Amino acid sequence: MPIGFLEHANITVSDPDRSSALLQKLCSWHERWRGPSQLGGWTIHVGNERDYLAIYTDEKPRERFAKGAPLNHIGLVVDDLEAAEQVVLQAGLVPFNHMDYEPGRRFYFFDWDGIEFEVVSFT
Repeated sequence: MPIGFLEHANITVSDPDRSSALLQKLCSWHERWRGPSQLGGWTIHVGNERDYLAIYTDEKPRERFAKGAPLNHIGLVVDDLEAAEQVVLQAGLVPFNHMDYEPGRRFYFFDWDGIEFEVVSFT
């Protein structure tokens, strides 16, 4: 049977530079690539050497995404949950639903486009 891992997810946002900057601060990631999309618009790949998020825009105005449509949330693992929460607050976003249950502590936040992120620490 093949062995796999999640290499990337591609999300549409209104401001890729803003989203990329937040993810770089939140996860100590870096910009791996940026350029035009084959289907129009442009993309930033932000992540580490193994995996990343493709932050895409076609620069068309959109309504804020509805919760759970089509994605429930994106989970990110950090080694310092309190420092991660400060990054979210400094970006003007609102952390909520703080929980501590196995296998780790976590909180959630919505980005500027209504995409929900779960930030979890297993330490």
